[in-house]
Amino acid sequence: MTIRITQGAPGDADQLAVLAALTFPLACPPTSRPEDIEQYLATELTAAKFAEHLTDPNKTLLCLRGDGHLLAYSLLIKGLPGDEQVRSAISLFPTIELSKFYVHPSHHGQGAASSLMEASLEAARLSGAHGIWLGTNDQNARAVRFYKKHGFAKVGAKTFRLGSGIETDFVLERAVADPVRRGPSE
Repeated sequence: MTIRITQGAPGDADQLAVLAALTFPLACPPTSRPEDIEQYLATELTAAKFAEHLTDPNKTLLCLRGDGHLLAYSLLIKGLPGDEQVRSAISLFPTIELSKFYVHPSHHGQGAASSLMEASLEAARLSGAHGIWLGTNDQNARAVRFYKKHGFAKVGAKTFRLGSGIETDFVLERAVADPVRRGPSE
């Protein structure tokens, strides 16, 4: 299979929503209510939302394709996080968020995720960021192991609203350039 990673394009929005509907529930803990997951899919992971992401100059959406099929995607968001829990946890500035990182389950453990991660880290570096951070559910051991394997370290925690539920996410961070540690307003 030939793998290639490209910038997302407006024509990818529908495929991204389909992949998100398949992969997002896999990242949720077993205690998440199905109706909360469905609500999140219907409001945050729609083709219309992906179309917005694809046209936002502060966002980079990378798509990993194998033989023409969308198999994985990542979404990077430039700028200071709006969440106070995150701002107080991270220490590498300027920063960029790895907001979404999902791989089709048929390609777990086959190297696709590592390829996409390397491309995402390079995109973060090229954006001028010194650090990259993400939030991942504290019960998603597989994801935590993957991120740690790629140099991320736990620096804090934050809450994540999933419908009527409140989840706990670990905040993970790593350098993408020569580390410069300072406050977010400097």
